[in-house]
Amino acid sequence: MILYWFRRDLRETDNSGFYQALCDEKGIIPAFVFDQNILNKLPKDDARVGFIHQQIERLHQKFTSYGSGIIAQKGDPLSLIPTWCKAFGVKAVYTNEDYEPYARQRDRLIKEKLNSLGIKFKTFKDQVLYSPNEVLKKDGTPYKVYTPYSRVWITKMDEQGVPNYPSETLLDNLLKFAPNNIPSLEEMGFKNGLHNIPEGITTIAMMNNYEETRNFPALNSTSRLGIHLRFGTISIRKLISRAKKSAEITFLKELIWREFFMQILWHYPHTTTTSFKPQYDRISWRNNEEEFKKWCEGSTGYPLVDAGMRELNKTGFMHNRVRMLVGSFLCKHLLIDWRWGEAYFAEKLLDYEQASNVGNWQWVAGCGVDAAPYFRVFNPTEQVKKFDKNHEYIKKWVPEYQSLNYPAPVVEHTNARKRCLATYKEALTT
Repeated sequence: MILYWFRRDLRETDNSGFYQALCDEKGIIPAFVFDQNILNKLPKDDARVGFIHQQIERLHQKFTSYGSGIIAQKGDPLSLIPTWCKAFGVKAVYTNEDYEPYARQRDRLIKEKLNSLGIKFKTFKDQVLYSPNEVLKKDGTPYKVYTPYSRVWITKMDEQGVPNYPSETLLDNLLKFAPNNIPSLEEMGFKNGLHNIPEGITTIAMMNNYEETRNFPALNSTSRLGIHLRFGTISIRKLISRAKKSAEITFLKELIWREFFMQILWHYPHTTTTSFKPQYDRISWRNNEEEFKKWCEGSTGYPLVDAGMRELNKTGFMHNRVRMLVGSFLCKHLLIDWRWGEAYFAEKLLDYEQASNVGNWQWVAGCGVDAAPYFRVFNPTEQVKKFDKNHEYIKKWVPEYQSLNYPAPVVEHTNARKRCLATYKEALTT
């Protein structure tokens, strides 16, 4: 008997590991762990927990229509998974791979424990088209620059195609049983902070216009698929297949950036806490707590920065163009450590993925792989002229803009830029 462990793949369709389990045996037991090692560090109204819970309830209802269901409980997977295996006489646990540092350590420990009990632990590739060791240089080392990585990635995809794993056609192979009800959010110590999360836009028309519209935050022209990719409610293979059919490649390249950052974190896990370019850890950050508070609240006196932060705080989402600006502003205008911003985004973003968050924060700070040069300092006023010239986005999130109630700028751009360049230069030349 096989237990299938859902994690970052909360769907029954085109699910690689789930498909393999359903193919290999009849009587598959679906399971999910509300991992206390993760949940105990989160706010009690974290919307992501509500989203996960919603998806598990949906899967449970789907499987119930096949005379089955999903086992779900809050606890430590190192304890719960072996307990469930013993209760059902399970001989193998199947699951999809997860590449983040915590997940790798967890899977190593659980594999050791299950193997000691005579239970196999098998993992499958699902959340990416290419795992971190599949797109490498000829000498076997990882790419540190995006462009050559993306070229090899695309060539490989064109040669090999994009597979499909029709797990949804094999649901009759689930074990017929009646598991307990899914524990409620309240029973797990949470309350429903779930935002109105959009389904995500995956139309070819959106992809065709992506390049020309994606930089304007007032437009609803981004896919909003981040949270769905993070928790696997959509298949990355389906998305790539659709992107291939579009008239341009820009959207596909964004998906490749995601895998690029995943392979960087896999090969360089220390980058969660230290700069990829170690000399940047010599920067003398000011780390002014009052200025950080203003940045968090969206009261810096720079309207596009403030609009982005208020959107994040209210919805758990921020437009990508604005993310670059607020990140650059924190690190370069305020000289606050990128790790402070990364931690704040990790708490607030519904679509938080560790690899992309760390990679993008190190990119704006200049200290990561293929990063923006340190002397590139976004001018917040010019960014408004380029990307929100009619102030539509700003007026939505900063209604008091241009009134006496709006705060004065926390720093003056020209002076902040000079201070940034001097501080960075001192760190990089000592």
